[in-house]
Amino acid sequence: MKKIMSFMLVSILLVSMLAACASNGGNNSNSGSTSGETTNTSNSSSTSNGSSPATTKQVKFTVPVLPDDLETFNLVNEEFKKENSNIEVEFIAFPATQYYEKLRIQLSGGVEYDLFGGVLDKMIDTGIVEPLDEYIKANNTDVIGYGELLDNLKVNGSIYGLPYRKSNWMMFYNKDLFDAAGIAYPSEDITWTEFRELAKKLTSGSGPDKTYGAFLHHWAQTWYMQAVQSGASVIDKDLTPFIDAMQYRLDLEADGSIMPWTESKSTGTHYNAFFQSGKVAMSIIGDWHVAQLRQAEDEGKISFNWDVTPVPHPDGVKANTSLGLPVSLMMNKNSKHKEEAYKVIEFFSGPVAAEIFASRGFITGYSNEDIIAAYFGDGSRNPANIHYFFETTEFAEYPMLPGVKTIVVDGIYVQEGELVFAGEQTPQEAVEKMKTRIESEWASIYEDQFKIN
Repeated sequence: MKKIMSFMLVSILLVSMLAACASNGGNNSNSGSTSGETTNTSNSSSTSNGSSPATTKQVKFTVPVLPDDLETFNLVNEEFKKENSNIEVEFIAFPATQYYEKLRIQLSGGVEYDLFGGVLDKMIDTGIVEPLDEYIKANNTDVIGYGELLDNLKVNGSIYGLPYRKSNWMMFYNKDLFDAAGIAYPSEDITWTEFRELAKKLTSGSGPDKTYGAFLHHWAQTWYMQAVQSGASVIDKDLTPFIDAMQYRLDLEADGSIMPWTESKSTGTHYNAFFQSGKVAMSIIGDWHVAQLRQAEDEGKISFNWDVTPVPHPDGVKANTSLGLPVSLMMNKNSKHKEEAYKVIEFFSGPVAAEIFASRGFITGYSNEDIIAAYFGDGSRNPANIHYFFETTEFAEYPMLPGVKTIVVDGIYVQEGELVFAGEQTPQEAVEKMKTRIESEWASIYEDQFKIN
């Protein structure tokens, strides 16, 4: 009887212990957040020294990225899964025109994105971006392939993102329109003066049947480009070069060779759709346009021949001097899974991802011989002169400092430029206002927080 009672007591204790364990188990993911984790225990028995069985933390991330990059990120994700079975990544995108505004609103509202893609200066002023220096060191990350580009992601000496791609600008042109006009294709050494004359010659027709010699999107970069090519910065004390830059666009509009800024803005004319329409001979835009045009070719939306050549340059500036900008993956400093988040950043900005991005027509942040070969492809696809993208001398579109893009470029330059192109002020008047506003609206805020040269 004693043996029976002892056995019953032991059984009751075992059942109680199992019930307690079951009540404490289950999924630990945080409902409603964008990342979660569970812990899987392996089936192997305890080691001889009494240690616990090995565990693997399962983490899921939802990662916002720019819409043009979404499809390629999903392709890279298939490779990432092979090496990181415990990390699930879902990439999402917002409309390009709303991307940063929506991302900033969601983050400030408590949406827990552990990491996100984009241009650093659009996010650094939020105070939410985690420095990556310690992670790079701890993981012995190979950063040689980024070259000098990594310096553009430093603020106060710290690295705040790894660039998965970069952008530089090029001239895209419709070869069929040049052939129909009997005009030679634009030279790689074309100046802005020559570009204006060429645009005049290639303009024909009127109304809905008009073909423009050139198209400049309504972004501020398209009119201030030649000032930056000459070495000027949007936050210089002397902004005189930007007077000539604005006047140049006004001259092109007066020639009738480009769509007026007011028409382009009011109709929502987009560089991609307009070039694909076959009604513009030359368009100055970034490298990402290659992927857009190739997709259009695959979908049978365009059939004309096209190519690229370096953007026009000011007199006295060497050919193929372009604007460049890194696009990176960044970590939320409030992430609860920083080690796993960094693994995602490291992989999707590294050589495996870069080769996939390059094969789809993107210029990558990380580069080596295999990646360059993937970018060039077998030579069977447009553009024939794709090599120009790897031969540019690049000036940063604007200094990679907090608030320069959000306050100076997207605010001051856009607003004052709009008044010029709407005929409400002169370029000289605009520059005087820009100088005053940059000092009061930007420098007065950030010069004490960050080291501004």
